[in-house]
Amino acid sequence: MRLMVSASQASGSTPLSLRHGIVAAGWATDPAGDPTTPKAYLDLLRPLYAAGRRDLPIGRLLEGHVDAVQIVFRYGTSSQVAALRARIAAGATLGVWNAGLPGEPLVLTGGRLTGGKGYASGAGILTHALVTANSERGPQLLLLDLEADPPAIDREWWQTIGMQRSETHLVRWSGSVIGEDSRIGESGSYAREPFFSGGALRFAAVHAGGIAGLLDAVRDHLTTHERASDPFQASRLADLFLLAQGAAASIRDTAGAWFSGTDAERLARVSAARLSIAGSAERALTIAQEAVGLPGLFLSHPLAAKIADLMVYLRQPAPDAHRFRVGQAVAEHILDPIL
Repeated sequence: MRLMVSASQASGSTPLSLRHGIVAAGWATDPAGDPTTPKAYLDLLRPLYAAGRRDLPIGRLLEGHVDAVQIVFRYGTSSQVAALRARIAAGATLGVWNAGLPGEPLVLTGGRLTGGKGYASGAGILTHALVTANSERGPQLLLLDLEADPPAIDREWWQTIGMQRSETHLVRWSGSVIGEDSRIGESGSYAREPFFSGGALRFAAVHAGGIAGLLDAVRDHLTTHERASDPFQASRLADLFLLAQGAAASIRDTAGAWFSGTDAERLARVSAARLSIAGSAERALTIAQEAVGLPGLFLSHPLAAKIADLMVYLRQPAPDAHRFRVGQAVAEHILDPIL
């Protein structure tokens, strides 16, 4: 018997959709580096939000592309930045692969790369990946050309209920030759703050878009089936709107405040936004399922992929660490409710 495949699991258009997202945002000709004003920050986050609203797997890949570009622009040499600009204009797509592969650390020794990475989103899709590797100089960022020297990809591991089209796999290298020009920044550059933790606002923007996407799917279903005027369903639509609008406002306010205060204040605000949006998303998932009922869980229904994708994408690392940071910031009066 042939199983029906949801929209979240069909991967044929993913590379083209990712490239379209880059071009539509204007990042093919003007790649997004670190913003320097609140307006520039919002201009960077809005395409991520919009992508998450339409298609969470594409939003996740688009966020990874922006992350990689920002890191190279921040820590790379002028020639590395110029070369990357040319590659992106010619169609390059990037991602950041940082998660380790248990028992198989990625190691750069004598100019050769051996080992693996887990949770490598965009494997088999991206043209370049920014990876962290252990080296004789310490943790080192490497920009790798995946087309010139592709890693081995284990596609059997990523068996999840959602985000299949993010093509998140295990990847391995076996003695690949790495030139000096592939090294980006100094040892330890990747984890420098406030950029490392502060970057969570990018994927939180995609999450916020995912909440709006749930609203879109539920509204379409209820209006198509002439149920939107039901008072209980209207109440659910109101709740979904409030959750989506609140998440968008959290992104907007946090981005606007990024350029004021200390690093501790910035990072606490980002952690608070991430936690708030995740909580809103969990509530929105429940309301969406209540509104549409069982039909929304059929693979053929547009809501099914949105639910599954958001459930998986919300499982970002270290939520307890972010909650602890927020709690400490509140105790120290770094965070305080204001109007």
